[in-house]
Amino acid sequence: MHLRSIRIRLSLVFILFLLLVIGLGLFSMNQLERVDRASAEIRDRWLQTTRILGDINNYTSDFRSAEGSRLLSTSPEELAQNDQEIEALDGEIDRSFSGYLKIHHDPDEDAMFARFASDWKNYRMIVRQEIGLSGTDGKERYMTDSRKAFDVASDALAMLTNWNVEGARAATEYDVKTYRLAYGLILGAMLAAGAMLVLVVVHITRSISNPLLELANHMHRLIDHETLTDIGGTDRTDEIGEMARSVVVFRDNAIELDKSRKVLAEQAVALRETLESERRLTRQQRNIVSMTSHEFRTPLTVIDGHAQRLIRMKDRLSPEEISQRAGKIRNAVLRMTNLMDSLLNSSRFLDGDAEFHPEEIDLARILHEACQTYREIQQDISILEHFSDLPETMTGDPKLLYQAFSNLLSNAIKYSGTEKNIEIAGKVDGEWVSIDFIDRGIGIPEKDQERLFERYYRGSNVSNIAGTGVGLHFVEKVVGLHGGSISVQSREGAGSRFTILLPIRTE
Repeated sequence: MHLRSIRIRLSLVFILFLLLVIGLGLFSMNQLERVDRASAEIRDRWLQTTRILGDINNYTSDFRSAEGSRLLSTSPEELAQNDQEIEALDGEIDRSFSGYLKIHHDPDEDAMFARFASDWKNYRMIVRQEIGLSGTDGKERYMTDSRKAFDVASDALAMLTNWNVEGARAATEYDVKTYRLAYGLILGAMLAAGAMLVLVVVHITRSISNPLLELANHMHRLIDHETLTDIGGTDRTDEIGEMARSVVVFRDNAIELDKSRKVLAEQAVALRETLESERRLTRQQRNIVSMTSHEFRTPLTVIDGHAQRLIRMKDRLSPEEISQRAGKIRNAVLRMTNLMDSLLNSSRFLDGDAEFHPEEIDLARILHEACQTYREIQQDISILEHFSDLPETMTGDPKLLYQAFSNLLSNAIKYSGTEKNIEIAGKVDGEWVSIDFIDRGIGIPEKDQERLFERYYRGSNVSNIAGTGVGLHFVEKVVGLHGGSISVQSREGAGSRFTILLPIRTE
């Protein structure tokens, strides 16, 4: 009868324990389901919407650029190519619109998207009308009605994007809050279950032998989250063995719950990093579009102004005046060319697609050609050359080095103020060549010098001078490809010295 009583008691204890495990599992699954629903909304709605809005931002910006390129087309082939690009971008935008509409959104978000779609449709109608106009009328329409309509559509898209970012942030906060609540409830349920088990063990301790005391000790350790403990007695076929196996199940559930908690925490961190990366990319895209538009607008205005004056006054201008204005036009064209080369090559370096073709070169000749180019197009500058001691030949990529030297020369001229006296000095130092680019311009603040070679970074004292912030980044990459280095010494208001070290022979 005593054995039977123990068996009954242990059976009752096992049933109670099993119910607790099942209840805890169901409760935990319910809480994890809430967390999964919140995560699914972020994954299926907010991340998808953010990606699509990013694509629309890119495509609409490219469409505006293609519109301007079409107006500047000078041949039927260029016109046809630009028309194809516009048509392709139209298709991409329409597909992005369709993808956006497939995702469930709130009424407010749908209303903002409808407003943007309407503004974009109005802008496209103006572009179609603009395409049918003559060159001058089309350009005027491009700078007035088309630009205004595009700005309206861009503002609507920006408002929608900001709304989406804020919604994603709120969803992320809700996900984190849901996870913390679920974790607290599960932990509380586990503690409650553990407390009940402790009470049961205390109640039946007097009628249970030493093996049960040892099993109870294991259960206490599990309550303290010591999940690596080994449970004895699982190979027994009696009631104690059944309880031991149940404790093993409980331990495994605790381990799985702990793993799930860690996975959810890692997912939350990854999501925050992804959202921050998206915000950073959006800011960089806006900055580069704004800076590049400003950089192109200035030389185009210079070219247009001098070209119109040459046309109107061609019979009254002297050869010197014509040469002077042609030089200014060439200066503007060179500025645009350098900008496009810097942007393209900087993008290739960032994507890992840079082409490097080293060969035997005359470094002094490359430096002299770069100096002579700027002398021809800007006659009010003085460039002193001191590199007669350079080796007759060395190894390097002539195109990349010429672009790098042109960038440093352009910066020296641009930031020299009224005293445009530039000095370039080269010398041999063992197996290395040292080249100094020296100006006496506005200089660089000390706090900006550490980040000077970062992509898109510009000094704090040049906000009123046009620039993109990619030139020095490009120069550093070119020098690095050659196995060299670049450094800067500068004092604000006293000028700058950029020093390039290049190996005479590269591997």
